[in-house]
Amino acid sequence: MTRIYIPLDSSAVALGADDVAAEVARLKPDATIVRTGSRGMAWLEPLVEIETPEGRVAYGPVTPADVPGVLDGSATALCHGITDDVPFLKHQERLTFVRCGIVDPLSLADYEATGGLKGLKNALAMAPEAITDAIMESGLRGRGGAAFPAGIKWRTVMQAVADRKYIVCNADEGDSGTFADRMIMEGDPFHLIEGMVIAGLATGATKGFVYLRSEYPVAQRVFAGALKVAYEAGLLGADVLGSGKAFDLDLFMGAGAYICGEETSLLESLEGKRGQVRAKPPLPALEGLDGKPTLVNNVLSLCAVPTILAEGAAFYRDYGMGRSTGTKPFQLAGNIARGGLVEKAFGVTLRELVMDFGGGTRSGRPIKAAQVGGPLGAYLPEHLFDTPMDYESFTAIGAGVGHGGIVLFDDTADMAAQVKYAFDFCAHESCGKCTPCRIGAVRGAEVMDRIIADERRHENIELLTDLLEVMEDGSLCAMGGMTPVPVRSVLRHFADDLHDVKKGA
Repeated sequence: MTRIYIPLDSSAVALGADDVAAEVARLKPDATIVRTGSRGMAWLEPLVEIETPEGRVAYGPVTPADVPGVLDGSATALCHGITDDVPFLKHQERLTFVRCGIVDPLSLADYEATGGLKGLKNALAMAPEAITDAIMESGLRGRGGAAFPAGIKWRTVMQAVADRKYIVCNADEGDSGTFADRMIMEGDPFHLIEGMVIAGLATGATKGFVYLRSEYPVAQRVFAGALKVAYEAGLLGADVLGSGKAFDLDLFMGAGAYICGEETSLLESLEGKRGQVRAKPPLPALEGLDGKPTLVNNVLSLCAVPTILAEGAAFYRDYGMGRSTGTKPFQLAGNIARGGLVEKAFGVTLRELVMDFGGGTRSGRPIKAAQVGGPLGAYLPEHLFDTPMDYESFTAIGAGVGHGGIVLFDDTADMAAQVKYAFDFCAHESCGKCTPCRIGAVRGAEVMDRIIADERRHENIELLTDLLEVMEDGSLCAMGGMTPVPVRSVLRHFADDLHDVKKGA
């Protein structure tokens, strides 16, 4: 019986994957249709893969009208050959996304057959200290943006004394141009579950929460289904895989606030309060959810854990460069020819990502800038594209890797407008607790309006520089503290867009 693989991923569904699947089922009722996650080749969605003796053959982007030609092999213009040989996939190093787009996301049998649960089974035979030591030795750093050493957080929670501890997964993926968390939760949810159970074993936590943004209904449906399967199979509950050790896990839906991507705001929301930043200390690792020691990691951090426990800390550490160990899922978006997800070891250059994988601009025009790390990330000019993508190298150029989102712009982009957007975004998304963020963002937008209108341009640019210093030094969290990053990058690399008088100004 022919097996045909069609993604249920949000991006594929938005482009018509459900209609394609329905047409395949109508025309070939004897076929087995497997709805998978996405392979990460967004420009080819909906992607249809047909199993053959040589391997899966990829077709895309497929519309319902294309289905007859795909099924009889005549749609040669849509055929990309054996999927694993597509250069976009072939030249990646997939550890976290090793099975995304390959397996049925709700089949625990598929998960285990492709290496899943090996890390958890190893962890069940280890002392908590040994698990935490493995995370420390791997060099894993938080994949959510701050890049804090994960092992230090884990050890702090492990050593805390309390009657209750928690593991909280931050899946409030709000940065523009990012979609890796969503892809994992839609395409390989057991991977996240396994990582969270291991974290519980290491820290002594017996309860976990996944905080998912409300804009991800497909991820909500798939992950909720995976939780049900995990409980039925004994992967979760009072007796994890017959070990006598307990770990329970709930899915919590946020209400659409960007600020809840900040860990203390997330905890406030999880407690049923308004999402506002908490002053630190105390750190969540000591006093987090309900005042108890809480390990807060994001999806990609927790999904790195099963590989480390399955293959060893040295295996993971051998990927990457310097203090940036392992792999990083980079997400290509914006004005780019081949958008999608690329998982590579740290050290790949921005140029390799946007040119070799992304194919340059979709418009075909020259590149002007790439914003790396979300709406509060730096705008980088092309002469910096050979910088290795690792934490230290990017810090040295006044930028950050962040969650790995890369948004490309061609030479028509107005960087003054992008600066205005940074302030508008901060003003809209600020929790309002601290003055530098709440008021500074509004004042910044007003100053930018004057600069764009050519009103005392040089004086207002000087005022803008002073305002950035106040926001950076005085804000409670990264919302206000990092808004200066994109602004300063434009002042440094694209000053002409602010200094030159616009036509008609």
